[in-house]
Amino acid sequence: MGLPLAHSLFRAALADPSRVPLGTWVKLPATESMELVALAGFDFAVIDLEHSAMNLETAFRHIGTALLAGVSPIVRVPSLEGGLAQRILDAGAEGIMLPHVDTVEQARAAVAAVRFPPLGARGVGSTSRAGAWGAVSREDYLRYGNEEVVLIPQLESAQAARNARAIAEVPGVDVLLVGAADLSTSEGLTETDPAVVELIAGAVRDVHAAGKPIGNAGGPTAANVRASLDAGFDFTLLGNDASLLGAAARAAVEAGRSVERG
Repeated sequence: MGLPLAHSLFRAALADPSRVPLGTWVKLPATESMELVALAGFDFAVIDLEHSAMNLETAFRHIGTALLAGVSPIVRVPSLEGGLAQRILDAGAEGIMLPHVDTVEQARAAVAAVRFPPLGARGVGSTSRAGAWGAVSREDYLRYGNEEVVLIPQLESAQAARNARAIAEVPGVDVLLVGAADLSTSEGLTETDPAVVELIAGAVRDVHAAGKPIGNAGGPTAANVRASLDAGFDFTLLGNDASLLGAAARAAVEAGRSVERG
């Protein structure tokens, strides 16, 4: 088992030309949920602190479970307030996802929170899980934080979509993710509206022109993965642990109800 001081599992999945990197959101506070995500074969899981009631300690345990199970733990933080990104990274997360990054200035603030000097201002805490509890050198701890950890700004508004290339070109930004639900809602439109589709297509083109990968999220179907690839996305998230559990439960009940007493 590799502690998070060799190479990023997320980066390895992005670099593998033989398959589409697949992830899912983790919203449930039970560590068994992360175990099941790993056993299912996902490449990465985004522990969602924006749209769940999970706390920092729960995220800490999810991260440890993911690392032991061989799935890349990314954490979506609600904001940069309170030094949360630094604490999450010291807990061993392979990356930080930050919602609602609309401008270059916000992207630079994210870099400052996530990267060590001279690129950023993250504090050194190498006796944490990220430093294998002090078992690795300071040099390796710093290298992993600046070269392997991924920073993923989310583009969730028309302004963000139009600024996509400039955001992607900020040193220290690695990957971007389109939040189509928030983007379309901010415009008072649906995700399939031609104006929204064109905004997203433009963001994909601009991010690729900056030499960075970009992903999206959708339902857990082959059709959605195909549509994501056709739209130019490099990776995708399929549902979330709660919705996947709910769908399986409903399918089980529907199957059972289909049998009549006879």
